[in-house]
Amino acid sequence: MPKRLSTLLTAVILLAAFFAGMAAVQFATRDLPDNDGFYHIKLAYLMRTEGLKPPFPYLPLSILSADKFYDHHFLFHVALIPFTFGDLRAGAKWAAVLFSSLAFLAVWVLLHRQKVPLAWLWALGLLGVSEAFLYRMSITRAQSLSLGLLALAMLWLLEGRTWRLAVLAFFYVWTYDAFPLMLALGGLHLLAVALIERRFEFRPLLFIAGGIVAGVIINPYFPANITFSIQHMLPKLTDATSVSVGNEWYPYDTGQLLNNSLPALVAFASGILALGLSGRKMDLRTAFGLLTALLFGLMLFEARRFVEYFPAFALIFAAFAWSSLLADLWPASASTADSTPWAFPAFSLRTYLPAALLVLALTAGMLRTLPAAQKSIRGSKPYYLYAGASNWLKQNTPAGARIFQTDWDDFPRLFYYNTHNTYLIGLDPTYMQLYDPKLYDEWVKITQGDVPNPSGEILATFGAHYIHTDLRHGNFLRAAAKDPGLREIYRDDQAVIFEVVTP
Repeated sequence: MPKRLSTLLTAVILLAAFFAGMAAVQFATRDLPDNDGFYHIKLAYLMRTEGLKPPFPYLPLSILSADKFYDHHFLFHVALIPFTFGDLRAGAKWAAVLFSSLAFLAVWVLLHRQKVPLAWLWALGLLGVSEAFLYRMSITRAQSLSLGLLALAMLWLLEGRTWRLAVLAFFYVWTYDAFPLMLALGGLHLLAVALIERRFEFRPLLFIAGGIVAGVIINPYFPANITFSIQHMLPKLTDATSVSVGNEWYPYDTGQLLNNSLPALVAFASGILALGLSGRKMDLRTAFGLLTALLFGLMLFEARRFVEYFPAFALIFAAFAWSSLLADLWPASASTADSTPWAFPAFSLRTYLPAALLVLALTAGMLRTLPAAQKSIRGSKPYYLYAGASNWLKQNTPAGARIFQTDWDDFPRLFYYNTHNTYLIGLDPTYMQLYDPKLYDEWVKITQGDVPNPSGEILATFGAHYIHTDLRHGNFLRAAAKDPGLREIYRDDQAVIFEVVTP
């Protein structure tokens, strides 16, 4: 079979395998595995129906107010638009399956073009490397596309394709505000070249930096994007948990990490073992892979959200580290980019035993990881959460009326079901805290039930005539029940809505 046709066939088969694996995880439940997916798919819908820069009046008391709004996932939302025809929930789920599958395929492209023996087998290992990784890849967020872009960046850094890196960095800025990660890859590549080849190669890093600068300046939201990026990133770099943010910004404990990402840790450790067994000087790509895996490992120890990257780059490092040993056993015809990926040598125990062990390890990983990821995703909150309360607000309140929420992370679902109203806080609590620290502190006190008769404060300070709360805010509910300025106007088994009736 011609080499190009064989490579294309391999890509198609792998994409189908990734798609099937991620669909099996995603559709283990009808629910979305994270709140933010509701926001992303609804904003993509608004972009399709109202224009690529729709008005955003929904969080006026935050750094995402109407006059300062910056869509820091712009191209991700553009990519979501085809999935907004029909049921948005189903569209969000299919988008997550496709985007994660494309990211996994990008990892295979990296390994294949780097002539890693059995690159397709290593790539399939992504389905078994970490339950938490598969769960995060199943969320309708930009992280899966980010992983794919970083895999391509690693490939083009190793191939010295500087102009491609500049273009990739430009589009990364428009896709996701984690674009400094690509700059970090450029810095690690410079360090790896310095350590292995005893020279300084600045050009790739400079081209990445140039692409990022261009993406920031030539941007549909310039200059609001600069202000937002500084405000959004600095608190995360200094003290991500000084304000009560989502669990993703807190680290795993050791037991959790061993439970949900053991195969990734084993892959990383096996790469270290391979370096010792090879008896050779570490090559550039392996050093680069090691440094990248260490970076994301350190980041994972700081915040669990970086499980989106560490398992994949631990696997890439392991593939690079074992490559020279496998190449000694696997013939050149089966391990070069010029060959057909499915070429197999004549049978011998010495040749096939390492491959069989790799198959066994990856199969064991998938048998452990895929069911665990399905179990995790089945624990998602029901997709119809707050649908009843949102519909009531839409039908019984004036357009644009501000809703006081007692939970910042309820916003994506409220926004998904109801763009008739505006809201107090959402997406990240620091967005209000950065807008007005005293306002944020007062909101916290009210939601915790520490302010007697909060109706006057809610109306005068926050400009809200309506309050949405879940049933778990017992202290607030008790304070509200004693407040003559609040009247309960809606209740179901998920939420309560109050109206401020203070004259």
